[in-house]
Amino acid sequence: MIVVGVTGMPGSGKSLVAGEIAAVLSAPVYSMGDIVREEVVRRGLPLNSSNIERVARILREEMGEAAVAVLLVRRIRESSSRGAIVVDGMRSLAEAEIISGLGRLCIVAVHASPRTRFERILRRARRGDAVSWEEFRERDLNNIRLGIGGLIALADFMIVNEGGPVEVRAEARRVARSIAHGEGKGCSGGGYQAYGE
Repeated sequence: MIVVGVTGMPGSGKSLVAGEIAAVLSAPVYSMGDIVREEVVRRGLPLNSSNIERVARILREEMGEAAVAVLLVRRIRESSSRGAIVVDGMRSLAEAEIISGLGRLCIVAVHASPRTRFERILRRARRGDAVSWEEFRERDLNNIRLGIGGLIALADFMIVNEGGPVEVRAEARRVARSIAHGEGKGCSGGGYQAYGE
């Protein structure tokens, strides 16, 4: 199975890129953020940025640093997904290691400047998003503490998303075609543990 893991800071355009890649590969998209949001609701907490970050931290304390990936992999294994899948919202090498157990993992990082990302977050007004610059910066710092920088640095493909949706969709489709044709030679053959050695 081909597993495309999409990573990037909040507001970078991960979901847009994940959707385009999934369309090219005829693959389902699994969102790591949805796993955390569902857990917030399950615990009876209001769905806001601080509770999302808090529950993500609690899950990692209870189940280890790859907790969200462990929960997501359980869900994927219970599904009938075959061929290719797209995982939206990977945050760390520990998560990549767990997800790589599903198949050949290709990491796609999406990058945009902090100002661009903050403006996008305000425009989309998704429940649970940061609503102030301070909250946005704190969420960025939490992502960095979780190790997203290492995952971005080791990505097989990088998409810079400072333009509009037309440009990023075209780039995402190009990357998806490269993955489908086996051109992502750096894509993992099933593990990221070698990077920790």
